Formats: sequence, structure tokens, C-alpha cells
Amino acid sequence: MFLHKTNFLMRALYPNFVWRKPSDEKKIYLTFDDGPIPEVTEFVLETLEKYQAKATFFCIGDNISKNPSIFQQILKDGHSVGNHTFNHLRGWATEDVAYLENVVKCQTVIQKNGHHTKLFRPPYGRIKRKQASVLLPDYEIVMWDVLSGDFSQNLSPEIVLKKTIKHTEAGSIILFHDSIKANDRMSYALPRFLEHFSTQGFQFSKL
Repeated sequence: MFLHKTNFLMRALYPNFVWRKPSDEKKIYLTFDDGPIPEVTEFVLETLEKYQAKATFFCIGDNISKNPSIFQQILKDGHSVGNHTFNHLRGWATEDVAYLENVVKCQTVIQKNGHHTKLFRPPYGRIKRKQASVLLPDYEIVMWDVLSGDFSQNLSPEIVLKKTIKHTEAGSIILFHDSIKANDRMSYALPRFLEHFSTQGFQFSKL
């Protein structure tokens, strides 16, 4: 079970994290976790280009190392990137030192590929307060306002799309995944989501 829409309690527990960007402007902030992945991330980039949409990709360091050309394409297309640890670690289940070293390892790979980022998203959205306190001076810890649920094999692509549209509003940070696991649902929902909000005059911006 998970919440498609982040509630007040979750935001109140971690007020120093970025959950959304409220604005009077009709802007939506698309984010993608877990890439870069061949074909999947490339599909996302092609789809975003069709709608002149910008997004933020929270990349796994190991996947950057395996797919540096796709990582470069993300940057070339004008999107932003964030650190998502090197091995997609679950903060609650990882010793603090090991977790923080994994974040540094991912950051090193990002820098070796000619970029620097201050954006970080904890895999699974799970991070200990102590881990966060060490990272916050150097990073914006970015969570989400709307969780698409594209990772869930219990949801149909149609439900993923319906729920994501329902909960999105101006300033929402939306979480999709450019992963093999999520691809069937994401590849159905993403272009239809972009079409729906484009016709309503929304812009899609990067963080």
C-alpha cells in the first residue's frame, strides 16, 4: 500500500525536505527515478521532447557508470539530474556510514561525467534523520507530491494514469520511474499525462 498524494503529516514530519513547489503559475515538476536505463530512459527523453517538457532525473550511480551516453543525453536535452545513491540503498536498512559513502560514490560518478548536482532523493523515500542531517547542508532532499505508482504490478496502466492526473496540481512534484520494472505502466501513462496537462496550458519544468 502507498499514498498517491503526499499528505500533510508526511510533509510536517520532514519540513526540511522539498515535497512540492507551490506557485500561481501552471507548472508541474516531473521527476524520474532509477535510470539511466537503455530504451526506457531513451523513451522518456523522446516523449518529453515531443511536449517540450523538462524534467529531473534522479540517477543511480551504477546505472550512470553502465550507461554514460544516456546520462549525457539527459544533460544535452536540458534536463536536470539528482543523486539517488550508487546502489539504490534503503536508508532505514543501511548503516549510516555505508549509506553516506554510497551517496558520495554516486556523486563522484556524476562529477566524472562532467556534472554537479545538489539534488538528492533517497531510494524508496526512506532515510534516517541522522543520514538526512549530514546531507542537508550540501543537498536539497527532494521527495514528491504525487507518486504515480508505476512501479506497482498490482496497478493497471490506466489506473496509474487516472490517479496521477487526479492528484496533480500546480506546483506538484510527480514521481515516475525510468526502470524496467515500471516501464509498462510508465510508458502508457507518461505521454497521456503530458497530453492532458499540455492541453490545459501547463508547463513542465525541471528542479
